[in-house]
Amino acid sequence: MFLVVYVTGDMHGDESRLYDRNWRKLRPKDTLIICGDFGFLWDGNNREKKILEYLGSRKFTVAFLDGTHENFDLLYSKRETIWKGGRVHRISGNLFHLMRGQVFNIEGIRIFTFGGGESTDKEMRMEQNRWWRQEMPTPEEMAEGAQRLDEEGLEVDYILTHEPPSLVKSAMLLRSGEPDRINKLNGYLEEISRSCKYKHWYFGSMHEDRTVTPSHTAVFKKYIALK
Repeated sequence: MFLVVYVTGDMHGDESRLYDRNWRKLRPKDTLIICGDFGFLWDGNNREKKILEYLGSRKFTVAFLDGTHENFDLLYSKRETIWKGGRVHRISGNLFHLMRGQVFNIEGIRIFTFGGGESTDKEMRMEQNRWWRQEMPTPEEMAEGAQRLDEEGLEVDYILTHEPPSLVKSAMLLRSGEPDRINKLNGYLEEISRSCKYKHWYFGSMHEDRTVTPSHTAVFKKYIALK
Protein backbone atom coordinates (compact mmCIF):
# COMPACT_ATOMS: atom_id res chain seq x y z
CA MET A 1 0.00 0.00 0.00
CA PHE A 2 1.27 3.47 -0.89
CA LEU A 3 1.35 5.48 2.33
CA VAL A 4 0.77 9.23 2.43
CA VAL A 5 2.06 11.99 4.70
CA TYR A 6 -0.44 14.87 4.94
CA VAL A 7 -0.02 18.37 6.34
CA THR A 8 -2.79 20.58 7.72
CA GLY A 9 -3.11 23.71 9.85
CA ASP A 10 -4.28 24.90 13.25
CA MET A 11 -7.10 22.93 14.86
CA HIS A 12 -7.50 24.89 18.12
CA GLY A 13 -9.27 21.98 19.76
CA ASP A 14 -12.14 22.10 17.25
CA GLU A 15 -13.74 18.65 17.36
CA SER A 16 -15.54 19.19 14.05
CA ARG A 17 -12.16 19.03 12.31
CA LEU A 18 -11.92 15.37 13.33
CA TYR A 19 -15.02 14.38 11.37
CA ASP A 20 -14.77 16.34 8.13
CA ARG A 21 -14.19 14.73 4.72
CA ASN A 22 -10.43 15.28 4.90
CA TRP A 23 -10.19 13.31 8.13
CA ARG A 24 -12.23 10.46 6.66
CA LYS A 25 -9.79 9.96 3.79
CA LEU A 26 -6.90 9.01 6.10
CA ARG A 27 -5.96 5.34 5.76
CA PRO A 28 -4.08 2.90 8.00
CA LYS A 29 -0.36 3.75 8.23
CA ASP A 30 -0.84 7.27 6.81
CA THR A 31 0.55 10.20 8.80
CA LEU A 32 -1.17 13.53 9.43
CA ILE A 33 0.98 16.44 10.68
CA ILE A 34 -0.70 19.52 12.18
CA CYS A 35 1.36 22.73 11.96
CA GLY A 36 0.78 23.99 15.48
CA ASP A 37 -2.13 25.17 17.68
CA PHE A 38 -3.34 21.60 18.06
CA GLY A 39 -5.42 22.75 21.02
CA PHE A 40 -6.59 19.40 22.38
CA LEU A 41 -4.11 19.64 25.27
CA TRP A 42 -5.63 22.57 27.09
CA ASP A 43 -7.84 21.85 30.12
CA GLY A 44 -6.94 18.26 30.94
CA ASN A 45 -10.61 17.43 31.55
CA ASN A 46 -12.26 14.06 30.92
CA ARG A 47 -13.73 15.10 27.56
CA GLU A 48 -10.29 16.14 26.37
CA LYS A 49 -8.70 12.91 27.62
CA LYS A 50 -11.25 10.88 25.64
CA ILE A 51 -10.42 12.84 22.47
CA LEU A 52 -6.69 12.22 22.96
CA GLU A 53 -7.34 8.51 23.49
CA TYR A 54 -9.47 8.47 20.35
CA LEU A 55 -6.72 10.12 18.32
CA GLY A 56 -4.05 7.82 19.70
CA SER A 57 -6.10 4.72 18.88
CA ARG A 58 -6.35 5.45 15.13
CA LYS A 59 -4.58 3.11 12.71
CA PHE A 60 -2.93 6.14 11.15
CA THR A 61 -0.51 8.47 12.96
CA VAL A 62 -1.45 11.96 14.11
CA ALA A 63 1.48 14.26 14.90
CA PHE A 64 1.51 17.95 15.70
CA LEU A 65 3.89 20.84 16.17
CA ASP A 66 3.25 23.13 19.11
CA GLY A 67 1.95 26.60 18.39
CA THR A 68 0.96 29.35 20.81
CA HIS A 69 -2.40 28.01 21.98
CA GLU A 70 -1.15 24.97 23.87
CA ASN A 71 -1.00 24.14 27.58
CA PHE A 72 2.76 23.66 27.77
CA ASP A 73 2.62 22.35 31.35
CA LEU A 74 0.47 19.45 30.14
CA LEU A 75 2.46 19.03 26.94
CA TYR A 76 5.87 18.83 28.62
CA SER A 77 4.55 16.40 31.26
CA LYS A 78 4.25 13.71 28.56
CA ARG A 79 6.96 11.10 28.08
CA GLU A 80 9.74 12.07 25.69
CA THR A 81 10.95 9.42 23.24
CA ILE A 82 12.41 9.01 19.75
CA TRP A 83 10.15 8.51 16.74
CA LYS A 84 11.28 8.39 13.10
CA GLY A 85 14.70 9.75 14.08
CA GLY A 86 13.56 12.82 16.04
CA ARG A 87 12.52 13.73 19.57
CA VAL A 88 8.80 13.62 20.37
CA HIS A 89 6.37 13.57 23.25
CA ARG A 90 4.14 10.51 23.03
CA ILE A 91 0.70 11.78 23.97
CA SER A 92 -1.31 8.59 23.49
CA GLY A 93 -0.71 5.59 21.23
CA ASN A 94 -0.22 6.89 17.69
CA LEU A 95 -0.51 10.55 18.75
CA PHE A 96 2.78 12.49 19.00
CA HIS A 97 4.05 16.00 19.60
CA LEU A 98 6.97 16.74 17.23
CA MET A 99 9.53 18.72 19.18
CA ARG A 100 11.33 21.82 17.95
CA GLY A 101 14.42 21.62 15.78
CA GLN A 102 14.08 17.95 14.80
CA VAL A 103 14.45 16.06 11.54
CA PHE A 104 12.07 13.14 10.99
CA ASN A 105 12.32 10.52 8.27
CA ILE A 106 8.74 9.51 7.49
CA GLU A 107 8.24 7.13 4.57
CA GLY A 108 11.62 8.24 3.19
CA ILE A 109 10.70 11.93 3.43
CA ARG A 110 13.05 14.10 5.53
CA ILE A 111 11.06 16.72 7.43
CA PHE A 112 12.47 19.49 9.63
CA THR A 113 10.04 20.76 12.27
CA PHE A 114 10.00 23.85 14.44
CA GLY A 115 6.99 24.86 16.50
CA GLY A 116 6.34 27.84 18.74
CA GLY A 117 5.40 31.45 18.19
CA GLU A 118 4.22 34.59 19.94
CA SER A 119 0.53 34.95 20.75
CA THR A 120 -1.16 38.19 19.75
CA ASP A 121 -3.58 37.90 22.69
CA LYS A 122 -0.78 37.47 25.23
CA GLU A 123 -1.93 40.16 27.68
CA MET A 124 -5.50 38.86 27.85
CA ARG A 125 -4.33 35.29 28.33
CA MET A 126 -1.87 36.31 31.06
CA GLU A 127 -4.81 37.76 32.99
CA GLN A 128 -6.59 34.41 32.66
CA ASN A 129 -3.46 32.40 33.58
CA ARG A 130 -3.65 30.87 30.10
CA TRP A 131 -0.31 32.06 28.75
CA TRP A 132 2.93 30.08 28.88
CA ARG A 133 6.40 31.51 28.47
CA GLN A 134 7.41 28.31 26.62
CA GLU A 135 5.46 29.36 23.53
CA MET A 136 8.58 31.21 22.34
CA PRO A 137 11.57 28.97 21.54
CA THR A 138 14.70 29.18 23.65
CA PRO A 139 18.20 29.86 22.29
CA GLU A 140 19.00 26.21 23.06
CA GLU A 141 16.13 24.98 20.89
CA MET A 142 17.20 27.24 18.06
CA ALA A 143 20.78 26.00 18.36
CA GLU A 144 19.58 22.38 18.30
CA GLY A 145 17.58 23.07 15.15
CA ALA A 146 20.63 24.59 13.45
CA GLN A 147 22.75 21.62 14.48
CA ARG A 148 20.28 19.09 13.14
CA LEU A 149 20.15 20.91 9.82
CA ASP A 150 23.96 20.98 9.70
CA GLU A 151 23.95 17.21 10.22
CA GLU A 152 21.66 16.90 7.19
CA GLY A 153 24.03 18.98 5.07
CA LEU A 154 21.55 21.91 5.16
CA GLU A 155 19.15 19.97 2.95
CA VAL A 156 15.81 18.34 3.75
CA ASP A 157 12.72 17.54 1.73
CA TYR A 158 10.22 19.69 3.64
CA ILE A 159 10.18 22.27 6.43
CA LEU A 160 7.11 22.40 8.67
CA THR A 161 6.68 25.22 11.18
CA HIS A 162 3.93 27.05 13.01
CA GLU A 163 5.24 30.53 12.21
CA PRO A 164 6.48 31.57 8.74
CA PRO A 165 9.84 33.18 7.93
CA SER A 166 9.89 36.96 8.44
CA LEU A 167 9.65 38.05 4.78
CA VAL A 168 6.72 35.73 4.12
CA LYS A 169 4.90 36.88 7.26
CA SER A 170 5.47 40.56 6.46
CA ALA A 171 4.08 40.06 2.94
CA MET A 172 0.97 38.33 4.26
CA LEU A 173 0.30 40.99 6.90
CA LEU A 174 0.85 43.78 4.39
CA ARG A 175 -1.62 42.17 1.99
CA SER A 176 -4.27 41.93 4.72
CA GLY A 177 -3.67 45.48 5.98
CA GLU A 178 -2.50 44.34 9.41
CA PRO A 179 0.47 45.83 11.30
CA ASP A 180 3.77 43.98 11.02
CA ARG A 181 4.39 41.56 13.90
CA ILE A 182 7.83 40.12 13.26
CA ASN A 183 9.60 38.45 16.18
CA LYS A 184 12.92 36.71 16.76
CA LEU A 185 11.48 33.34 15.74
CA ASN A 186 10.46 34.71 12.33
CA GLY A 187 14.01 36.03 11.91
CA TYR A 188 15.48 32.66 12.83
CA LEU A 189 13.24 30.92 10.31
CA GLU A 190 14.21 33.48 7.67
CA GLU A 191 17.86 32.53 8.14
CA ILE A 192 16.95 28.86 7.71
CA SER A 193 14.94 29.70 4.58
CA ARG A 194 17.98 31.39 3.06
CA SER A 195 20.60 28.83 4.06
CA CYS A 196 18.84 25.50 3.47
CA LYS A 197 17.69 23.57 0.43
CA TYR A 198 14.16 22.14 0.57
CA LYS A 199 11.31 21.25 -1.75
CA HIS A 200 8.67 23.26 0.07
CA TRP A 201 7.86 24.98 3.37
CA TYR A 202 4.44 24.66 5.02
CA PHE A 203 3.32 26.67 8.04
CA GLY A 204 0.18 27.29 10.10
CA SER A 205 -0.60 30.27 12.37
CA MET A 206 -1.99 32.59 9.67
CA HIS A 207 -5.36 30.78 9.28
CA GLU A 208 -5.20 30.77 5.49
CA ASP A 209 -4.93 28.11 2.80
CA ARG A 210 -2.72 29.91 0.31
CA THR A 211 0.53 29.51 -1.58
CA VAL A 212 2.43 32.70 -0.74
CA THR A 213 5.61 32.11 -2.75
CA PRO A 214 6.68 29.23 -5.00
CA SER A 215 8.37 27.73 -1.92
CA HIS A 216 6.06 28.71 0.97
CA THR A 217 2.45 27.69 1.62
CA ALA A 218 0.14 28.63 4.49
CA VAL A 219 -2.09 25.73 5.58
CA PHE A 220 -5.27 25.86 7.61
CA LYS A 221 -8.13 23.49 6.80
CA LYS A 222 -6.84 21.77 3.66
CA TYR A 223 -4.91 18.50 3.81
CA ILE A 224 -1.86 18.64 1.57
CA ALA A 225 -0.05 15.44 0.61
CA LEU A 226 3.75 15.55 0.71
CA LYS A 227 5.30 13.88 -2.34
